[in-house]
Amino acid sequence: MPLPPLNGLRAFAAAGRHLNFRAAGGELGMTQGAVAQQVRGLEDHLGLRLFLREPRGLAFTDEGRAYHLSVSRAFEQLAEATDALRNAPARVTISVTPTFASKWLIPRLSDFTQAHPGIDLRITATERVASFHADGIDLAVRQARPPFGASLRANLLFLQEVVAVCSPALIAGEGAVDAATLASMTLLHDTHDLWPRFAEEAFGGSVKPARALRFNQTTLSLDAALAGQGVALASRFLVQRDLEARRLLRPVPHVMEGGLDFYLLSPRQGVSSAAIIVRDWLCAVAKGEAG
Repeated sequence: MPLPPLNGLRAFAAAGRHLNFRAAGGELGMTQGAVAQQVRGLEDHLGLRLFLREPRGLAFTDEGRAYHLSVSRAFEQLAEATDALRNAPARVTISVTPTFASKWLIPRLSDFTQAHPGIDLRITATERVASFHADGIDLAVRQARPPFGASLRANLLFLQEVVAVCSPALIAGEGAVDAATLASMTLLHDTHDLWPRFAEEAFGGSVKPARALRFNQTTLSLDAALAGQGVALASRFLVQRDLEARRLLRPVPHVMEGGLDFYLLSPRQGVSSAAIIVRDWLCAVAKGEAG
């Protein structure tokens, strides 16, 4: 059997609460006759009587009483589901690289949640290129260089300014080390493999270290540097807090321009208001730190 008409169910639910068409009409903003007509239509649809029409008002039939309990419960569940939907926080999913997530975004999340408690920010950490539509992504942070597709909006967050960092335990004092000293230290490599170019720019030639460790993610090489296991390369903004707190030092003063800068990408159309808030917050924080 097809579902009964919704208007008839609403009229029946209200009439059953009051056992009076006039009072039900007042609740629904309808005339007494309109409510009665809706209920008659529902009874015709069901093929049975739901009320007995008596001089002093309405009385349930046995079938009507049982049906009213079920209909009232269904409307209550609809109301509860609607309230939960309205009160649920807006969801924004952002795709970032694991290093950006662990070294920059996560340490700043408490500031965002305090400022925007009504937004449920969901972070997907991955190196692969994400599809906004297929993966349900609202925003993405990637290292790239322009131009970007016409369907994308790109906001520059940080330039790729590569610096060498290590634990203070590895170098005496704060003086810069020379090529020979650097070669005596363990160099920590990631998948970007920027050490050959960095050494060429910094010292005018290659550096052949006594030891090397290789990691598949920059965040791992930075963790190793913090643990005193060697010298790592990273974009300066990713280690700025560690440098300011002197958890890391720069044994080589050279700054290398990487060329793959960090951009915040979003679709030009169909961006939710919550995603715009997140985008504006990220841009504002990045601008404040870069400035």
